[in-house]
Amino acid sequence: MTANEAPYSGLDPRTRGMITVSIMLATIMQALDTTIANVALPHMQGSMAATEEQISWVLTSYIVAAAITIPLTGFLAGLIGRKRLFIISIVGFTLASVLCGIATSLTEIVLYRVLQGIFGAGLVPLSQAVLLDTYPKEKHGSAMAIWGVGVMVGPILGPTLGGYLTEYINWRWVFLINLPFGIISLLGILTFVPETEKEQRRFDLAGFALLAIAIGALQLMLDRGQSLDWFASWEILVEAVLAATAFTMFLVHITTTRTPFMEPELFRDRNFSLGLVLMFVVGIILLATAALLPPFLQGLMGYPVVTTGLVLAPRGLGSMIGMVIIGRLVNRFDPRLLILIGLLTTTFSLYQMAAFTTDVSETTLIISGMIQGFGLGFTFVPLSTVTFATLAARYRNEGTALFSLVRNIGSSIGISIMVTLVARLTQTNHAVLGESLTPFRPAFQALTQAHPEILNTDSGLAMLNNALTQQAATIAYLNDFRLMAWITLATIPLLLLIRSQPATVSR
Repeated sequence: MTANEAPYSGLDPRTRGMITVSIMLATIMQALDTTIANVALPHMQGSMAATEEQISWVLTSYIVAAAITIPLTGFLAGLIGRKRLFIISIVGFTLASVLCGIATSLTEIVLYRVLQGIFGAGLVPLSQAVLLDTYPKEKHGSAMAIWGVGVMVGPILGPTLGGYLTEYINWRWVFLINLPFGIISLLGILTFVPETEKEQRRFDLAGFALLAIAIGALQLMLDRGQSLDWFASWEILVEAVLAATAFTMFLVHITTTRTPFMEPELFRDRNFSLGLVLMFVVGIILLATAALLPPFLQGLMGYPVVTTGLVLAPRGLGSMIGMVIIGRLVNRFDPRLLILIGLLTTTFSLYQMAAFTTDVSETTLIISGMIQGFGLGFTFVPLSTVTFATLAARYRNEGTALFSLVRNIGSSIGISIMVTLVARLTQTNHAVLGESLTPFRPAFQALTQAHPEILNTDSGLAMLNNALTQQAATIAYLNDFRLMAWITLATIPLLLLIRSQPATVSR
């Protein structure tokens, strides 16, 4: 047993429960903030007198800052102690949230969002590491089920809660709501969470700088690519080259230096490496679907913001149900079988969504969302458990940070690709459908006979074009859902490479 595990051994059930509640409040608070501000952007734009591109930096600044800072979590936890880092992170994140809520200019809110991202980056990996050390190995499945509720349900319910607060109170409460959660979580961690011993380790500045440049350039490219028409823009080209070059140099650096920023030994653990690949795919499905459904419901089906949030909320309920069930099964069955069931359930829900029309009922939307949430929850828990089952405890801080980083990058890449495909496919589908509007088609003849003015007035032509665009966009969304279903299916063979009965782990 290492020094880092000693403070967590022999905890009584009450202390273990209070630790869980305290760190989960922090996890949910941070997970909500990844999506809660999205629906409030139009209201912020009006308050700050900003353009659409300017206000988008409220999201971009947070995402980039968090992505760059996450890899530092493992090193900082060893340098100053995990509990101290947790306290600093919660205090900084909560204060930055309050500052965002009282900001009076775009410059202020972007700056405070950067601080939010920096301080909040470590909350999710730290909470995972604490739970893995707090619970004995035979209860890691249950611990990851609890942790997964915060990580998975937070981003799903973020738009719903954000929409409600924005619609009925004020957009500033999207940030101010973090204050009570932050205070309660801080008090709990100060009281119940033990401190770990510090580790003497040299900081690899060159390694961190290369990784930070690679991640920052990649996130900027993904976030701004669609608005700048991707590689038609010099900015995107520069960011792509910079990300690829810095990441290649980082890989060379960590394999040749004596004290690398990230231990290459991490990736020699087969379960851990395969778990990262599968978590990357979960990241794509988790937030890409959440990014596509609101514009589909609001733009094509005319749903108001609050109704959209209510229709999407059951997806989070499905995740919670899936995690509660899987938490009881994960130690009794082969985790590969459980992950397979989760992936197949998620694929089924995506094929359901690939059959949507603009007349789809709310019941169908809710059912498919719950099934998808259930599948993701059923996948997430055994995947989180098996990923760390064979990883030595001394790598736990770095491993959990990398686990969260890969999920975030998967989400960013998934959102960027799917949103871009919707835009491109809508244009392509519009052109193809437009070619079929000929006087020789019976359906078109029936339309012009019933509404002869449709071809003779500007308003009629505009109405016809809007209908055509709506159909083209609908097909584009459905193609995206179908593509995500195939991506999910394609990862299933990787399960054959995962060890179902992990060997004894060195401590």
